[in-house]
Amino acid sequence: MSAETDIQIVDKIVANARKAQAAFEAGASQERYDRTAQAVGWAIMQPDRNLEMATLAVESTGLGNVADKVTKNHRKTLGLLRDISQVKTCGIISDDPDTGITKIARPIGVIGAVVPSTNPIATPANNIINAVKCGNAIVLSPSPKGVAGCERLLGYIHAEFDKIGVDRDLVQMVPAPGTKDKTQRMLEITDLVVVTGSQNNVRRAYTSGTPAIGVGAGNVTVIVDETADLAAAAAKIAASKTFDNATSCSSENSMIVVDAVYDDFIKELAKVDGATVGGDLEAHVVEHLWQKGHLSKGAIAQDADVLIETLGLRGKLPDTTKFICVETKGIGPDYPLSGEKLSRVAALYRALDFDDAKKIAATILNHYGAGHSVGIHTNETERAIEMGRTLPTCRVIVNQAHCFATGGSFNNGLPFSLSMGCGSWGGNSIDENLHWKHFLNITKIVREIPVNEPSVESIFADYWGIAGQ
Repeated sequence: MSAETDIQIVDKIVANARKAQAAFEAGASQERYDRTAQAVGWAIMQPDRNLEMATLAVESTGLGNVADKVTKNHRKTLGLLRDISQVKTCGIISDDPDTGITKIARPIGVIGAVVPSTNPIATPANNIINAVKCGNAIVLSPSPKGVAGCERLLGYIHAEFDKIGVDRDLVQMVPAPGTKDKTQRMLEITDLVVVTGSQNNVRRAYTSGTPAIGVGAGNVTVIVDETADLAAAAAKIAASKTFDNATSCSSENSMIVVDAVYDDFIKELAKVDGATVGGDLEAHVVEHLWQKGHLSKGAIAQDADVLIETLGLRGKLPDTTKFICVETKGIGPDYPLSGEKLSRVAALYRALDFDDAKKIAATILNHYGAGHSVGIHTNETERAIEMGRTLPTCRVIVNQAHCFATGGSFNNGLPFSLSMGCGSWGGNSIDENLHWKHFLNITKIVREIPVNEPSVESIFADYWGIAGQ
């Protein structure tokens, strides 16, 4: 008897998911959907399991650090559960007598989710919670390095499902070894695909023939202007840049500092263990950070001591260094420091003033990372509005540690998420954080209401007054 092909394996998984989803929807209630989402949340948030999975994630991917992954798994999941706790996703969700429209929440069906190695536990958990909260089944396709973590997570989720009588087939994964054929088949036969990670996978999702939500590339740029609290800005950037060894797409990759406070800000960076290098060391860092056109594996999401060794900077930086700021001017394909670095390395640009800083930020974003987000540290509130009106970005983060703020925080109003839509600038179908509403279909019941037809005169009167008839 011949072994099953990759296509047959995926077909069987998705077929089982469809059967489980149909039963889940047939017995639907808001309480059941909520309880299932809570089961997934507890599967990852239970402290011993969280630590175990964070440790496994670092061991299997070689990316990030355990303590920060524990924090990320906890906070991202807790925040999401808070966001969805009062949301109606089952049955009638609104009834407006003025419009005559009643809205009914409906599941999409089987979600296919491609998840990255940078967040092999938190991202799939986020997708699963959103999916089941809305009555869907979900099939995950982890990166090769993320397989072990995904398997462990699903094991704990299934154990929680057993406690509350939920079919394990509601949450599944494409089994190892992962192949492009398996992932492609999943993209083609599920009802919606959600892709976080490489832009190659995002493009494949958008061309799969299945409705798709992909997210764009990060390359966060932050401006520090002459009105900023420099000590606070440096502390927030340091906390964000070093968190989980800069695995987040929301980690600062470039800092643009206006000339009036440039030297003082460098002093503040030094106080939070940010080492600034320039001159000949710029070329030295570039030579070591990229190998044959690709980021060095010895630098990507590594601890500071490993990064410093990889960059050949041992003895050239203070022993306490936690992240490196490289003074540079160039932007574009010939200047890799202006792109995403996925490491504790940030580019540092000097701007003449705020207007010049905006121009530098726009140039960086148009080179790489358009649509994702930018930040500013300032006491001039209108400057953030100005950036939002002129830069190609979906988010302007004001006076916050960027990687904590962009994906939702307990002290801002963005929904908790690990997947940030980048709008048309980033080639995406959404311009907001991926969250529960993207996992629903909504059926509208439409009834007659009193006629509301305006006269032609009421529409065009002001226009005719200016342009004539």
